[in-house]
Amino acid sequence: MRRRPWLPNVIRSHEYQHNSSTFPTSFRLSMAAVKLHAQQLPRRSSVAVPQRTKLGKKWKEYHGSNNWEGLLDPLDEKLRVEILRYGKFVESTYKSFVFDTSSPLYGTCRHHKHSLFHRSGLPGTGYRVTKNLHATSGIELPGWVDKKLPRWVSNQSSWMGYVAVCQDEEELARLGRRDIVVAFRGTATCMEWLENLRSTTLTQIPNVEPSSDICPYLQSTMVASGFLSLYSSSGLKYKSLQDEVREEISRLLQSYGDDPLSITITGHSLGAALATLAAYDIKKTFKHAPPTSVVSFGGPRVGNASFRHEVEKNGIKVLRIVNSTDIITKVPGFIINNDNDGDEERKGIHVPNLGSLSTDWLQKSIVEKARWNYADVGRELRLCSSGNSPIVKPNMNVATCHELDTYLDLVNGFRTSTCPLMSTAKRVLIK
Repeated sequence: MRRRPWLPNVIRSHEYQHNSSTFPTSFRLSMAAVKLHAQQLPRRSSVAVPQRTKLGKKWKEYHGSNNWEGLLDPLDEKLRVEILRYGKFVESTYKSFVFDTSSPLYGTCRHHKHSLFHRSGLPGTGYRVTKNLHATSGIELPGWVDKKLPRWVSNQSSWMGYVAVCQDEEELARLGRRDIVVAFRGTATCMEWLENLRSTTLTQIPNVEPSSDICPYLQSTMVASGFLSLYSSSGLKYKSLQDEVREEISRLLQSYGDDPLSITITGHSLGAALATLAAYDIKKTFKHAPPTSVVSFGGPRVGNASFRHEVEKNGIKVLRIVNSTDIITKVPGFIINNDNDGDEERKGIHVPNLGSLSTDWLQKSIVEKARWNYADVGRELRLCSSGNSPIVKPNMNVATCHELDTYLDLVNGFRTSTCPLMSTAKRVLIK
């Protein structure tokens, strides 16, 4: 398996102690998660995208040119439509993925790219899929794993999503530009679960100058090890996700370079993290890249304060859609104060239930050395799946709070932060 020279050190065979048929606890947990995921296939969402209205010359505003200022609270109706529309693109990745671990097609896309939207229940988008995308784990498993476990357990590469471009004339007129969409699904395979488990620590991105205007402990630009591994590793059959994205974006920019263009990258859970990495990579790779935005659903933290600074410096707009009861959006690591990295009085480490710990010793000796220092990236749209609204129930479990369906239902019903859900919301979330 070929690996990027800047890929962090990964788990090596000698790190596992082979003791009869006993496997590492993290591996057993990952296998159980995949089996459960395969049994609970994605539900067909009851949320339909409301009637689309013309964006016209204001498309950049809805694409985040002004960080969605004045559009989130209360939630602008046109923006609601756009968020749900991109959420449906993500939903189509789940519906197209083969979850059945007993199938020889496990981990692939069940549809041809030209029929993907129609066969996944998303006709009439005005977009055409131009490229299938694959992610490969950089974890090296010991040789005895293949003999002891089913083949699906050690499946290194899997279909992760697609690139699509708007080609319908009516939709082009409505959007005010030609939009390129990159959509990613969330965690599905055993190897992806293992990568998630090691995303608690950060690894440095090479060839990026440290940011001198933020906390000195956090100057190196760093992102979660597991997410970076999935984005940059390649396998025997597929190039890295990074290479696939770069090549297709390059081709589309050459094909449609004379048109007003935008790039919108969207994803859920792990896919939200990969969307942020892909947006950063695109803006760093293509000097004259068009406006690039991320619409993420239930995404974990991706990098440190320096990474956030790099994202903002490169003009990438990120809309983080967060369910306040979704624990995935609160991991991994600790949060270094997000409000003002240049304000000495406000620096510190926020630990849930403990407040801010501002001692240099803790910041340097524990958090920084352990590489747990994270920072949220982008503008947040905070939803809430608790309360007395008919759209939610108090017994919603952890998994339900994180599901993409839940996010789409909450966006569909969200009104303002003071009155979170519309009284007319019809969906009742019960697991």
